[in-house]
Amino acid sequence: MTRSKNAGFTLIEILIVVAIVGILAAIAYPSYMDSVRKSNRADAKASLNDAAQQMQRCYTLNHTFTDCPSVGTSDSAEQFYEIEVAVTGGGTGFTATATADQAPQTGDDDCLSFTLDNLGRRTSTTNGECW
Repeated sequence: MTRSKNAGFTLIEILIVVAIVGILAAIAYPSYMDSVRKSNRADAKASLNDAAQQMQRCYTLNHTFTDCPSVGTSDSAEQFYEIEVAVTGGGTGFTATATADQAPQTGDDDCLSFTLDNLGRRTSTTNGECW
């Protein structure tokens, strides 16, 4: 009598592999999304700096921020943030704010908004740690 060898995996072995993969995915996915959110913050920073440059250029020509075409609301370059530029101090200053309005940035609780003003002060939801 010859015995045949069973080749393959048992159900228990497959369940153990699935459990290990599930645990690794549960650890890796949040870390990955955090890295994606951090890299997308560059969209807000670049858009705020562009808005500030346009406002400074306008001020150089008009000696006021009041009639600058950059004033108002627009989307950032990658469209993860909404950029709002407002005139302050009766035309002597401005504040540009980037607020997350597109996933995955809306889940970035630490850095939902960034602010840049005419004096170069940078603030964020966590008081500057995002810049």
